[in-house]
Amino acid sequence: MAETHVLFVEDDDVIREATQLALERTGFVVTARPDGLSGLDAFRADRPDIALLDVMVPGLDGVSLCRRIRDESTVPVIMLSARADSIDVVLGLEAGADDYVTKPFDGAVLVARIRAVLRRFGHAGGPAGEPGGPGGPDEHGVLSFGDLEIDTEGMEVRRGGAPVALTPTEMRLLLEFSSAPGTVLSRDRLLERVWDYGWGGDTRVVDVHVQRLRTKIGQDRIDTVRGFGYKLKA
Repeated sequence: MAETHVLFVEDDDVIREATQLALERTGFVVTARPDGLSGLDAFRADRPDIALLDVMVPGLDGVSLCRRIRDESTVPVIMLSARADSIDVVLGLEAGADDYVTKPFDGAVLVARIRAVLRRFGHAGGPAGEPGGPGGPDEHGVLSFGDLEIDTEGMEVRRGGAPVALTPTEMRLLLEFSSAPGTVLSRDRLLERVWDYGWGGDTRVVDVHVQRLRTKIGQDRIDTVRGFGYKLKA
């Protein structure tokens, strides 16, 4: 099995060195950089399997770096933030990050989150259950919701015939919704099925990704059911 290559961008020398050592002991190959600009160079040169980006790094902050990476790739991104209630968390998710971890973090927790993200990205069509929809998928595995088409075999989405670029996390989220159109899905269920959380998580991760998905497939496609969750219009 090929080794997993992690890009880790963190300006604190102690945290960077200790975390790099912990990840390498777990079996990851780590490229560590102290600032956003050198981190972007390393990303372009090495094409890592996953990026860990601290929000507050010099040169090019973590949120801006995430946007730059997302412009070029769908590689998974985990943001590192010192404050769980920081607006930086939401900004990072809106920039295209797939998850976040707050500092200080336990090495085992970080490894578990990395592995959870990698599992999701290794199985982009992974939500359990056979995608359904009005009449189910056609013989080519394509679900249709008005002008929205979801190719469950080719992992492609089209809106009005035009391709829609989704990250693997957004694709998994859409597949989860399309498996039960018209059914309200709670944030906790989505965290478990899409983010592979076997534990409680921050529902802001769900809310921001739903909003990102709406901007791509149409704001009116997914309804908010206050106090319960979200549902895809059948």
